[in-house]
Amino acid sequence: MAVYIQSAAQITIQSPLCDDWFTSPIRREGRYFRSVEPDFKAFIDPMASRRMGRLLKRAIASAMTALDGYEAPLDAIVTGTGLGCIETTEKFLNAMLRDGEQALPPSFFMQSTHNTIGSVIAQRLKCHGYNNTFTHRGTSFDCALQDALAQFELNDISSALVCANDEMTEAYFQLFDQIGYWKAEKVTEAMFHHPTTEGSFAGEVSAAFLLNTQPTQQTLCRIEGLEVLFEPTDERFRQAVEALLGKADISREEVDAVVCGYNADRTNDEVYTRRLTPLFPQTTQIYYKHLFGEGFSASAMGYYVAATCLKRGEIPAHILYKEGKAIRPKHILVYNHFQDKDHSIALLSC
Repeated sequence: MAVYIQSAAQITIQSPLCDDWFTSPIRREGRYFRSVEPDFKAFIDPMASRRMGRLLKRAIASAMTALDGYEAPLDAIVTGTGLGCIETTEKFLNAMLRDGEQALPPSFFMQSTHNTIGSVIAQRLKCHGYNNTFTHRGTSFDCALQDALAQFELNDISSALVCANDEMTEAYFQLFDQIGYWKAEKVTEAMFHHPTTEGSFAGEVSAAFLLNTQPTQQTLCRIEGLEVLFEPTDERFRQAVEALLGKADISREEVDAVVCGYNADRTNDEVYTRRLTPLFPQTTQIYYKHLFGEGFSASAMGYYVAATCLKRGEIPAHILYKEGKAIRPKHILVYNHFQDKDHSIALLSC
C-alpha cells in the first residue's frame, strides 16, 4: 500500500511552523539551545495553556499546523519521544522533595508520563482511534513511523498523525554533559565537516507528519519503506539497503541523496562514513543537525528535510554535506543510527 506524507510542521531552534530554514536558516554556534516558540494563543486557550508544560504546547501547535485544512477523519496518532515531558517531570519530583510528598500538583503527575503527549493531541482532535507512544532513545520517531506504516499495511488505518517530541532542560543538559553527549567547547558549523572530538550540541524538536494513502497536489512525498535494525553487521546493513531499494524497484545509482545524522561527534559520524562509502561513493549526502541540534527526536528532522527537498525539487547548499551530481531529487534515503546500535533506513520518493 502506498503511504504519503501530506504535510509536516516543526517547532525547533529554527523559525517555528514554517520552512524559513530552507532559504534563510538561523545559524547556531554554542552548546545548548531551546526551541523558538510560536504564539500559542492561536492554538490553545490561554487558561488551558497555563496548566500545560512547554512540550505539550509545542506538540499541540505542531500537530494542528500539520492538520491545517485536512477535513477527513484521522484514524491514528503515533508518537515518538525519548524523554517525554521531562520539564514537567522535574517539577513533579522537585515538588515531592520540597513538600515531603504532600499535596502534590496532579497536573504535574499527569503530564509526566510519556504517553501524555499523544493523549492530549487525541483529546484536542477528538481522535479516538489507534494511539501509541514509542520511547526508544535516538530511534523513537523511527519506531513510531514504522508502527504507523505497519498499521497501513494491515489496512487498519488510512490516515495517521506521526509525531516526534522532545525537550532538553538545563538539568538534563548537565547530566548528559557528564557522560560526554555534548562538546566541551562551543560547536561551530565547521566541526561537522571535520570532527576531531566527541559530543554535539543540544536542540529541541516537536514535529508532526500527516500520513495517508491518497496523493494530492500538496503531497510532500511517498514513503517507499522503512527498516529498523539492531546492531547490524556491515553485510546485514548492505542487505537491508538492497532489499529496501529492491522493494521500490530502484538501484543504488538512482538514489539522488542520502540524509544522514552527522552531528560533529567523531565516533557518531564515523559510522555514517563507514556504512555509506562502499554503497554510495558518489551520491550526494545531506546533513541537518547543524541547523536543528542533537536530541532523541532529532531524526524526525531528517525525514522533514528529505520530504521538503523532494517537494521543492532542490537541495539548498547549506545542507550539503557531500555534493554529488546536480539533479532534481526524486529518491532520497534517510539513514539514522543511535550509538551504532539502533539503525534505521527509509526511502522517500516524489
